[in-house]
Amino acid sequence: MAVKQLVAATFLVGVLVGAFLGPAAAQNCGCDADLCCSPYGYCGRGWDYCGAGCQAGPCNSSSSYDSVSDIVSKDFFNGIFDQGSETCAGRSFYNRSAFLEAVRSYPKFGEADSADDSKREIAALFAHVTALTDHFCYIERLNASSEICCDKSSTEYPCVAGKNYCGRGPIQIAWNYNYGPAGESIGFDGLNNPEIVSNNPVMSFKTALWYWMTYVHPVVGLGFGVSIKLINPPDCYEENKEVAKERFSFYQKYCYQFGVSTTFHQHYKVHFF
Repeated sequence: MAVKQLVAATFLVGVLVGAFLGPAAAQNCGCDADLCCSPYGYCGRGWDYCGAGCQAGPCNSSSSYDSVSDIVSKDFFNGIFDQGSETCAGRSFYNRSAFLEAVRSYPKFGEADSADDSKREIAALFAHVTALTDHFCYIERLNASSEICCDKSSTEYPCVAGKNYCGRGPIQIAWNYNYGPAGESIGFDGLNNPEIVSNNPVMSFKTALWYWMTYVHPVVGLGFGVSIKLINPPDCYEENKEVAKERFSFYQKYCYQFGVSTTFHQHYKVHFF
């Protein structure tokens, strides 16, 4: 994940309802029947309109959307372990309870315009996690003992002498310019105590979710290929196409397990897929 600057796309959707003359007068803010009335009285689709505080329309609820804990079942989570080595260090570190505890800090993870897209996002995250940790096997990056992954040009998040900022955790967060802001957001000293990511499973999953929600979630609807580019750009190069294809195969597998297709997402793909 050697990415110095990642551009997090933000989509701003504005809907003018004051002059709108639609047929769905039954809703409090005058939206069409297939649109939600947001907490602030605007019409639209997606979590910002149909999620918490939705006033009327097809609001999302536990009955229409499976929760992350329902989708990431014990069988699913343990099934990832089952594909790895029984002697891996990660088997005694990563656990579903830690993941679900971390998700509590990121309530918009897995919230999309539809239940199927929510499942696709969860499948995408776990596809990367599976590839980066070799089925929850690795906690820290292999062969990193001689490296410290310090970018000295990052003056906002300067490296601390003796500290190693190489890959750790489910998404293998790396480099001082990621540990610093991740720690600020989550609540730990990422520059002085990067080791917490490989010592505390909840913090470990939180760093993965922080990275995902900061850089990937805003553009997850563009497809799995985009997520590869944001997490491991070199995997988009022609010489690494087999590595990226393996990740995509995990994504397809997990979508299948969740009962959703990958058809839509295959329209937005890295050039070699």
